[in-house]
Amino acid sequence: MSEGRSDDRIAAAFVAASRHQLVDDYLPKLRRAVSALPEGDLWWRPNDASNSAGNLLLHLEGNLRQWVVAGVGGEPDTRRRQEEFETAEGPDAELLLDRLEVAIRDAARVLSDLTATRMLEHVRIQERDVTVLEAVYHAVEHFGMHTGQIILLAKLRAGRDLGFYRIEDGVPRRSW
Repeated sequence: MSEGRSDDRIAAAFVAASRHQLVDDYLPKLRRAVSALPEGDLWWRPNDASNSAGNLLLHLEGNLRQWVVAGVGGEPDTRRRQEEFETAEGPDAELLLDRLEVAIRDAARVLSDLTATRMLEHVRIQERDVTVLEAVYHAVEHFGMHTGQIILLAKLRAGRDLGFYRIEDGVPRRSW
């Protein structure tokens, strides 16, 4: 197999894994976690140094749009990052999740066009010079970290397991 074909296969696998994490893993977990929050807790903050689930949903949308849709995909960057954290109350959960899903779909579209050659190109995002591969890796890792925070907030406020998995023959299986 030629080096170029191997690179293309690796790039395709990276893109597929990145899209899978965002679309098929993180988004369903976020929907389930946010739906478990007691009414009125979407904008609850544990303390002044922490964010609410609502803030984190705004932040996930903003970051994914800035890093992937704008930074990699070339669309305009209209992000106002500080507002994501300053918002003390805002849209309801369904609207935030719907907006986030649109951002995920937009990012997945950008990812679907990536090639091995393109992944080595440099882009400038948040005053940083990074490769496209680094930008995608950052965005997916960042998304996973904050998804975990939202899950923890939901478990703390709901006081129960969120039921992401069921065990069948000793093997965890997704519940969605």
